[in-house]
Amino acid sequence: MIQASNITLRLGKKALFEDVNIKFTEGNCYGLIGANGAGKSTFLKILTGEIEPSKGEVIITPGQRLSFLKQDHFKYDEYNVLDTVIMGNQRLYDIMKQKDAIYAKEDFTEEDGILASELEGEFATLNGWEAESDAATLLNGLGIETELHYTLMKDLNGSQKVKVLLAQALFGNPDILLLDEPTNHLDLDAIRWLEDFLIDFENTVIVVSHDRYFLNKVCTHIADIDYAKIQLYAGNYDFWYESSQLMIKQMKEANKKKEEKIKELQDFIQRFSANASKSKQATSRKRALEKIELDDIKPSSRKYPYIDFRPQREIGNEVLTVEHLSKTIDGVKVLDDISFIINREDKVAFVGGNTLATTTLFKILAGELEPDEGSYKWGVTTSNSYFPKDNTKDFAGNEVIVDWLMQFSPEKDVTYVRGFLGRMLFSGEDGVKKVNVLSGGEKVRVMLSKMMIMGSNVLIMDEPTNHLDMESITALNNGLIKFPGVVLFTSQDHQFIQTIANRIMEITPNGLIDKITTYDEYLDSDELARKRQILSVQDEEDA
Repeated sequence: MIQASNITLRLGKKALFEDVNIKFTEGNCYGLIGANGAGKSTFLKILTGEIEPSKGEVIITPGQRLSFLKQDHFKYDEYNVLDTVIMGNQRLYDIMKQKDAIYAKEDFTEEDGILASELEGEFATLNGWEAESDAATLLNGLGIETELHYTLMKDLNGSQKVKVLLAQALFGNPDILLLDEPTNHLDLDAIRWLEDFLIDFENTVIVVSHDRYFLNKVCTHIADIDYAKIQLYAGNYDFWYESSQLMIKQMKEANKKKEEKIKELQDFIQRFSANASKSKQATSRKRALEKIELDDIKPSSRKYPYIDFRPQREIGNEVLTVEHLSKTIDGVKVLDDISFIINREDKVAFVGGNTLATTTLFKILAGELEPDEGSYKWGVTTSNSYFPKDNTKDFAGNEVIVDWLMQFSPEKDVTYVRGFLGRMLFSGEDGVKKVNVLSGGEKVRVMLSKMMIMGSNVLIMDEPTNHLDMESITALNNGLIKFPGVVLFTSQDHQFIQTIANRIMEITPNGLIDKITTYDEYLDSDELARKRQILSVQDEEDA
């Protein structure tokens, strides 16, 4: 059990948390959610002791071990992978090294023998004999091959380091497990393995994630940070969303009825307070009026943008034909003889690990790259907008946001353009911010404003959910569901793909997989399993 008791954290005059009281108990997985800047990561750091609160204390059941996902990818560069994972239980790792040092002594004394015996006892209690096999199981589950287990951390790439640090956090069956964005940089297989691990995990888990599908899959409770408080809800993310929206709706409806009653009483008092025969009734209504209290509906820190893509022209039957498209980049054939036809009702998700191939295809279709071979043809009724994965060059200038967006607007009117920015939560002075100083999330929202203002009937979107908070992802998700045009997109957000796509494509070394299906059905399909098995065999042969 871990408990926050009267936790307050002030940053200057602002209270990020105010008298927070919450208890996290064994056997439950808590999803910690809140708007960007609400303090999710900060609260985890308070629980770990990395940040001292202004007031209050964190209480952990005596003897319980807390483990958390570390973000420093260079801290363990001089250690091998297996040792890095075992360091998840620092006491066990220290015992292992202390034992090794004692047994390596040439002048082994009686005192050394006694200490070694004590260490062996504690080593056995901590399941030390299974440590290396347990660590290897975690690494293999996350996709770190056995041949890498004795490699130095500095020789791994960024994605592999993330997986090792995650294995470190999971190692040794910690009593309390804190995970901050654990699915970042994980491939699909690793995410599914982690989901299964956490579902079977019997101790306490607190996780921060922007992946709604992941939260729905693993969470038994949602801890919602808002109004400088943390409110606990039983159930997963979808249950929290529905119940929180229903609660606000009920409070507003209750207030509306109370306001109508107040108006009715005020009208009666005003009409009859001077009438002697009605004075007693007027006095009675005054007392009733004084007893009516409106529910205090505080302004939430959550802000949902309004995303609505409206095509200026209806799309025809001929949308896009791609024939035998090939492209080589830096000596590597990224696209090899790709062909497909897009129809007017298609919303196509490009999935799988070959993100370079998808990005290259999207750049070609958007006119930013030329293919080496093959061709593509857009229908005469189509107009397309492109959302690139890397928008650096789009925001390299020093224009203010309004002027930058104006160049894409069919109406050269500042008020018209500001309306689109307002939908994306840019208000007042935000419109005169320079585009080259915007944050990652702000740049994404400006790009979405651009796509809305252009009114295209085909949207090409490469990882549009990157850098967005949960509220913006939800708004974009809903906007694309109701969009009447064609969408070609890729995303790491499972729920985003599942709720939007009606067709799935994956570019593999064995060709293009193209299925009219939902994402979940695709993941479970026999064909995908067969393709993956072929790839696995080829990889082994190449090795």
